[in-house]
Amino acid sequence: MFKPLATLLLSLLLSAHSLATVPVQPVRYALVSGLSDPHRPYMLALLQLACDEARLRCQLLAASAMNQSRALVQLGKPDGGIDLFWGMTSNEREQKALPIRIPLDKGLIGWRVALVPADQPDLLAGIRTRQQLARLVAGQVDDWPDTTILRSAGLKVLTSQDYGNLFPMLQRKRFDYFPRSVMEVQREAAMPVAKGLVIDHHLLLRYPTAMYFFVSPHQPQLAARLEQGLRMALQDGRFNQLFLRYNAQDLAGLALAQRTLIPLDNPLLPPGTPLQDARLWYRP
Repeated sequence: MFKPLATLLLSLLLSAHSLATVPVQPVRYALVSGLSDPHRPYMLALLQLACDEARLRCQLLAASAMNQSRALVQLGKPDGGIDLFWGMTSNEREQKALPIRIPLDKGLIGWRVALVPADQPDLLAGIRTRQQLARLVAGQVDDWPDTTILRSAGLKVLTSQDYGNLFPMLQRKRFDYFPRSVMEVQREAAMPVAKGLVIDHHLLLRYPTAMYFFVSPHQPQLAARLEQGLRMALQDGRFNQLFLRYNAQDLAGLALAQRTLIPLDNPLLPPGTPLQDARLWYRP
């Protein structure tokens, strides 16, 4: 009766020994929103999960802080100091880097609620249409794909080169509202830099998009192994478990079904986006 248990223990010991002999794989990721990036804990957990599933002994290393445009340039260099970054997909990014076309966010990067000044909590209460919203000014980072998406919808956008600057700019009412992903807005609203700002409870903007890991074109083997790991995690359920662990509470707290929905088109959505694979997308 003890033979199956002994066999299992032996198998685990051999597996651990086998993994211990695998060379360490450094994975240098760009801090595209600095240390305050609200996505960072979840993205690093997903990255580690992909490594574990693919049986890679990854050493995750934070590289220098840089914006997403700079990260894309550095990825293109033979030794640009980074191996990957995470961000919203676009045609330009998919042409210049290796996209792992598995939406890390299940598409929620395109589900947007706004931060607004605390003394104007109902600023968006009467907005029902995109045309009404166009009377106000949104704030975004100038190299984010969201900026182009919002402008192509006829919405006014004021930009900054630095993500962190947008909070004091909104506090000083340089613009009216700051659309944020439903995955990030509650963490951001709790940050000290967001003092004097609150989450709007009235609107939900939504456009089709996805957040991917973008890997250096000089690291095709790393890209292939990470994709393998993510697909294995989807298959065995660990991906969804991690997604819910990090996001379920935030989604419940935003009462998305009670908001006025304003859908927007995404002219930057690459044709290779796997929109037809229902496993990959969030469904309320």
